Amino acid sequence: QVQLVESGGGLVQAGGSLRLSCSVSGRTSSTYGIGWFRQAPGKEREFVAAIRWSGGITNYADSVKGRFTMSGENARNTVYLQMNSLKPEDTAVYFCAADKDRRSTIPIRKDTYAYWGQGTQVTVSS
Repeated sequence: QVQLVESGGGLVQAGGSLRLSCSVSGRTSSTYGIGWFRQAPGKEREFVAAIRWSGGITNYADSVKGRFTMSGENARNTVYLQMNSLKPEDTAVYFCAADKDRRSTIPIRKDTYAYWGQGTQVTVSS
């Protein structure tokens, strides 16, 4: 089993920054990558960013490219999501999730991730 715990959320003004952390524990050696997703009230959970442990390759949703940066530690136990130039539309609960399968591409569908954290709230005021 793999456990994930998000932290770092909070309230920030538009244009500000936050850094989210995702602490990964348990059988981390059985994971191949981590994804960040977010869910705003009344909306579907959507892909934000993902990283593969092999090579540290990343992928981002178009809505956050150039503003968000995802990074991970080699020990596979912590990943970060640096969020800059935040906008009110970034307000959501942010979740990290672990992928337990080896893949040739970086998955962006939420149903491809097997393990999920409880989420952390990010609120951006205008």
